[in-house]
Amino acid sequence: MTLQCKDIKFYYTEEPKKAPKMFITSQKLDRSSTVLTETVSSQADTNPFLGIATSLTPELSEEQQKIKLLLKQFKQVNLSPAMRPLNKSFIKDDRWKATDEVQEKRRAFLYNFCKKYIKESRPLIHLMRMVSRIYVEDKHKLLYCEVPKAGCSNWKRVLIVLNGLAKSIYNITHDTVHYGKHLKKLDSYDLKGIHMRLKTYTKVIFVRDPMERLVSAFRDKFEHPNSYYHPVFGKSIIKKYRHNADGEALTTGSGVQFKEFIQYLLDSHRPIGMDIHWEQISKLCHPCIINYDFIGKFETLEEDANYFLRLIGAQEDLTFPNFKDRHSTDERTNSEVVRQYLAEIPATERQLTYDFYSLDYLMFNYSAPYVEP
Repeated sequence: MTLQCKDIKFYYTEEPKKAPKMFITSQKLDRSSTVLTETVSSQADTNPFLGIATSLTPELSEEQQKIKLLLKQFKQVNLSPAMRPLNKSFIKDDRWKATDEVQEKRRAFLYNFCKKYIKESRPLIHLMRMVSRIYVEDKHKLLYCEVPKAGCSNWKRVLIVLNGLAKSIYNITHDTVHYGKHLKKLDSYDLKGIHMRLKTYTKVIFVRDPMERLVSAFRDKFEHPNSYYHPVFGKSIIKKYRHNADGEALTTGSGVQFKEFIQYLLDSHRPIGMDIHWEQISKLCHPCIINYDFIGKFETLEEDANYFLRLIGAQEDLTFPNFKDRHSTDERTNSEVVRQYLAEIPATERQLTYDFYSLDYLMFNYSAPYVEP
């Protein structure tokens, strides 16, 4: 299956208090958690192109210069003047106080990161490209940007229930979630409808430690039978990166090794394009262009998701599911599992893989993992 959206084409941990053993924590940016003046943010009015361009402050430090290089991909930015305050009118007690404090720090960190390293100006990115991963739930005025391998299957179940299309999340199958036509995406609306929703709806994104997300995607797509990823991605990867591959591997595409997958990921001349399951979050959801009102993390998924459901006034009996969508007997991908996979590749490729996702690490304040040689 191939997904296309205008000019873009896709083939279809709470913040760690300290780095795990054998991991080195990268130098952190200035982390002022001061909440900015809370005024309503605004998106571009009716132009189908949102103005974006990078303009960084002079006399940057070495760390800032590195970030500048990373942000070259954002030759566009429409940074709103301030964060929009969360509507907390449905929260009636102090149960969620700690979760809310963490949420406000995350919002402030991302906003200040984008404000510090990107300034507003105006060349072009097409609006449809920017909103192609965003799902719409009109009843509760909600926009959810899908990040695969960060709880998105269960989030889609929740959206189906919120839309009134099912009574229980537990009766919704995997195929219904991913292949049904029950949920609308933001790019299916006309320009007026898109801009209205960007201005007035609550925008939410759930993210995950980038290396955990990468390893989780590899395990899901290449270590289990898969009628799409093996013949489409597997065959191309094995053909280019495995010397003396046998006929069965070249025919089926099964048995891709993690080191081969990383070679593909880092290759500027990949034999097949990127996929949403391992594409950078910064390119899927454009978090320095769209001001997300709520930033959840997979590492605290249930706590964050249930707080968010209370924020939007969801029915009290609706809670976020904690089951795995597939391969339920497999160990969840965690820091220890990631360490085992990273140990299979050379230190130089570990560094390059971190570099590939470093903007995601920086934006969402994750510690950078390195397995020692």
